[in-house]
Amino acid sequence: MSSSLVKSYRELFLDNVPLIDLRAPIEFSQGAFPSAVNLPLMTDQERAEVGTCYKNQGRTQALALGHQLVSGTVKNQRVQTWKSFVNNANKPVTLYCFRGGLRSRISQQWLKDVGVEIAVVEGGYKALRRFLIEETARIVTQNKLFLLTGNTGSGKTKLLNQHSFSIDLEGIAHHRGSSFGSRLTEQPTQIDFENQLAVALLKHESRAEEYLLLEDEGRLIGARSIPLLVKQQMDQADLILIEESLAFRVEQIYQDYVVALSQEFELYYPNNGLRRYQEFLLQGCQKIAKRLGGVNSKKVTQLIQQAIQRQKNGSALELHQDWIHFLLKNYYDPMYRYQIAKKQSRVVFRGNSVEIGRYLSQLTG
Repeated sequence: MSSSLVKSYRELFLDNVPLIDLRAPIEFSQGAFPSAVNLPLMTDQERAEVGTCYKNQGRTQALALGHQLVSGTVKNQRVQTWKSFVNNANKPVTLYCFRGGLRSRISQQWLKDVGVEIAVVEGGYKALRRFLIEETARIVTQNKLFLLTGNTGSGKTKLLNQHSFSIDLEGIAHHRGSSFGSRLTEQPTQIDFENQLAVALLKHESRAEEYLLLEDEGRLIGARSIPLLVKQQMDQADLILIEESLAFRVEQIYQDYVVALSQEFELYYPNNGLRRYQEFLLQGCQKIAKRLGGVNSKKVTQLIQQAIQRQKNGSALELHQDWIHFLLKNYYDPMYRYQIAKKQSRVVFRGNSVEIGRYLSQLTG
């Protein structure tokens, strides 16, 4: 890949250039880029028909069918949609198809015919995707990496986001990273997750930060897998260990997973939000039931049901702290002690959130 292409690709992402993705919706849904909008040249059905024609009759007939399907009023509507997007964007727009070939050239010419000049990504989606994969590998191997680690409820994500040299993997994955970590809306696709992470790394590098701070994660964040090379670097990184009291951690989880989250459920599901919230909590318990054990699993389920029932009756939410305390003592803390015991040699600093915040500020100051 030429240095000029690398530079132009990097600028597309660093400048958040609006991108028109000409691929069919089914292609776009599998993965795209953060600043891209899907304004396809062909619908899924049209693309399928052209593909079948190409397979059975060859390129010339397929091209003719494509022009037949996207002609007249259909063509005019799509060109006007592109033109409107270009005119309403606050900066120059670029378009791409899968390989930067025929679909891009046709669309670029049709826009030129109505007075709109627009750039095309050389190599299309495929080249941009390869660029992001390569940049992810380069940046994570060249940066000095630190991981924030600590017991569940230690406030790792909040502390992480207080520092400009950090990247929030859970935020990008749209998942809090635990059995109770799913959000009310879906996670990005795996490709979208990887692309968003790559762009975040490019922007991190552009700020000339000396260090990269991530949260200690398993291989999976919900259903999304951290890219292999990134995870390998994380598994060798220095650790910064947050140590907070059990009471502190119960309160943190209570505020995030009860007070805030139950309100989210009631806003998102106005007719049955509390029932949905209860189902969410019980599903989280079910995911860890085997490791938690039958007796403990039954106990935490009862505590959740009692807390929800009191909540339905208008009582204060504090009863939820009972099941949080129970899970920390009987599941999360023992599991974490086992995991951190294997990583002790990598811990370079430990302390509470205030002490670690001071350490990180001195580190980069």
